[in-house]
Amino acid sequence: MSGHAERKSLIDSEPDVVYTEEFTDKKIELLAVASGTVYATKKGGRKLGVLKLNSKAKLIGFTEKAYKIQGQATHAQISGWVSPKALASKDKDFVENLKMVYERQLEVRALIAEHEVAIGMSMDEVAAAMGKPTKTKTRRTAKGQSGSWEFIEFEEVDHFQTVRDPYSGNIFRQRTHTTQEELNKLVVEFESDVVTAIEEAENNEGGVVKIVVPPLVLGW
Repeated sequence: MSGHAERKSLIDSEPDVVYTEEFTDKKIELLAVASGTVYATKKGGRKLGVLKLNSKAKLIGFTEKAYKIQGQATHAQISGWVSPKALASKDKDFVENLKMVYERQLEVRALIAEHEVAIGMSMDEVAAAMGKPTKTKTRRTAKGQSGSWEFIEFEEVDHFQTVRDPYSGNIFRQRTHTTQEELNKLVVEFESDVVTAIEEAENNEGGVVKIVVPPLVLGW
């Protein structure tokens, strides 16, 4: 199973859980500042052990009320759910930052599920929502990558001509050729891999442009 398929399976099975691999490739390590009990599920359930004080724990996923971690218990490595109060980070605002990440990721997930894009999405998120662009234009600068992606939907249109049968005199329509004509067009502009503008063709059903908080740069 591919990484994307595994991630989608996790999201489908636990839609209220945000996983760190959704928004960062970095390992997020927290410090056990209290002997927090680790449970089998986010709602509690079976006790798996107690975090060893001052040991490091890797954050795997989280909800608004609990963190899923891999960490050191008294006698072994364990993976399960623990209260945020048992953990700390070198970033003094990490609890509030995670709440912002949590809210953003749920919003982005909903957009992706509806194949929609919004200002503030990353280009990886745009690709997850829309698939491969029809056309790309990219500029690389000292500040990063910028440019635009075009998503064009075509429809096949048959063209006909009226023909008279020379023998019977009957008139009928004869298909002469088929062309591909633009049905919908979406242009996504980006700076430093974050969407800054969205342009839709006039024949699209217009609406209010959606905006999400850009990906957060967090310090752990």
